[in-house]
Amino acid sequence: MLGGGKLPVTPTPGVASVTAHNTTTDKRSVLGVLVDVTNYADATARIMEAARERRPFAVTALAVHGVMTGVQDKAHNARLNSFDLVTPDGQPVRWALNLVHHAGLTDRVYGPTLTLKVVEQAAAEGLPIYLYGSTQPTLDRLVPALERMFPALKIAGVEASKFRTNHPGEAEEIAERIKSSGARVVLVGLGCPRQEIFTYAMRPLLDMPLLAVGAAFDYHAGLLKNPPAWMQKYALEWLWRLGLEPKRLWKRYVLLNPAYLSRLAAQRSGLWKATPPAPATEPVTTFAV
Repeated sequence: MLGGGKLPVTPTPGVASVTAHNTTTDKRSVLGVLVDVTNYADATARIMEAARERRPFAVTALAVHGVMTGVQDKAHNARLNSFDLVTPDGQPVRWALNLVHHAGLTDRVYGPTLTLKVVEQAAAEGLPIYLYGSTQPTLDRLVPALERMFPALKIAGVEASKFRTNHPGEAEEIAERIKSSGARVVLVGLGCPRQEIFTYAMRPLLDMPLLAVGAAFDYHAGLLKNPPAWMQKYALEWLWRLGLEPKRLWKRYVLLNPAYLSRLAAQRSGLWKATPPAPATEPVTTFAV
């Protein structure tokens, strides 16, 4: 049985909890991006509560790359800071919460693992899910893989990415397809930052949680292999993925990782306050579908 209450957090001077969409959460600034002090049980419980209550609830799991997209793009930073739940996907993000804010987190909340915990609970409660993003061949492998893991799972709909920007009125059409399917949870696999922009744009149109789950579709479809546990523990997952996809990922890791660490050192030492921008409220009209 999954569940669990909010983690107790000692208030950090100058970093107050915020209220986003009427939900008070324990968020802390990591380079100006607000990340929740949370664990798997808490995150799963909050997502499922929104699913049961038919509430909009935007979720993403951020590793270093995700945080740095906010650092480099202030408008995107504001969008991230409007999310209901932002989990520390990577160990360096968990370390930042512990080093700067004394959060006391013993584990990260990794997107692919959180995905399985949410899907497991949705299956147990009979709440249908909707899969949006990736490619049709990936989805064709993902659906049976999830059904083997969770025989009671109800998949209300599956929609591959179109790999283009949306047309006028298309957001409403997508939302109507999802709602008419009977889905109660949406998993979004479009890659960072496209999936966060999509989730932000779709949240006002859907009365259910949307989870931007990154590479979870590829992992659970069997197209990507997880690194050994010791590499995950010591934040070397980036090295594993760089070895698998060097041409696509070298800029992400070789350039962004040092930039993240240097900025984190400045934040921790007090040389940079990393003040978070206010959560975004403006709609996004152009996004990837």
